[in-house]
Amino acid sequence: MKDANRCFRILLPSEGQETRAVLDRLIAETWAAGAAGHEEVERPGEREVELVVHFRAAAEEDIRRAISSLTDDFAVDSSEEVPAVDWVARWRDSLSAIVVSDRLVVRPESVEHALAEGQVELVIDPGQAFGTGSHASTSLALESVIEGSADFGSSTRVLDVGTGTGILALAALRLGAGSAVGFDLDPLAAPEARRWAARNGLADRFCAFTGGVESLGTGRFDWVLANLLRRELVPIAPALVSRVSTSGRLVLSGLLASDCAEVEDLLASLGLARRFECRRQDDTGDEWVSWVMAPA
Repeated sequence: MKDANRCFRILLPSEGQETRAVLDRLIAETWAAGAAGHEEVERPGEREVELVVHFRAAAEEDIRRAISSLTDDFAVDSSEEVPAVDWVARWRDSLSAIVVSDRLVVRPESVEHALAEGQVELVIDPGQAFGTGSHASTSLALESVIEGSADFGSSTRVLDVGTGTGILALAALRLGAGSAVGFDLDPLAAPEARRWAARNGLADRFCAFTGGVESLGTGRFDWVLANLLRRELVPIAPALVSRVSTSGRLVLSGLLASDCAEVEDLLASLGLARRFECRRQDDTGDEWVSWVMAPA
């Protein structure tokens, strides 16, 4: 990666879940097109974030097409020449362990972290499959899993919707659940989730597949975990609720405070009531919400 020597700069508004979704998609698509590295640069006072896409000169047209294919708003005219960067070294230097609570730590492989008494850890590197605990919605979902973990046992079955790296399912397993199934529409996700399950010694209790909720059988789960944006959640909410056992729980995250009334009304119509809530603001000021829902 040391010969990455050009870049495109893309400006987006710094607020809202749509911006985060667009950034994630731009990163994924340009990475697939040959990008060598990405930087997200906050622009204080300007309410904008700049995504810098670094690449080798030979990949310029592929990168340009990948950006333009997403939306006309991000058409790019010319690239800039930049000094070569060792992106592997920079990436490793930027990583740190995430202390989710006094029960759970998530750390990259290259980072050492001394566990406190009673803490357990997951080892997961950031990658193309979203989910390492750094985003507010993921950390809130982990908090909700931790909140319910007192009820976990060897017979507890977990379903992880949009599994990404598998972090929520693997956290549930590490905290005492018996088995977990994860699925994701992104074809990169299931192999990554299985890889991290093996790295954490949990492969024998975890399986993951590429597909949607309709690919599941008719079985029900004690805990259904869904870190999804409102627009992703609402269309499949009835299918998710139908997978929750009569004494089970549905953990939702990825919701903004402004989504809550609509989503809670929808879930109430499907027979669920809120049992637990936690909230957190991210660096842009958005307030994210996680709920634990149960049959009313």
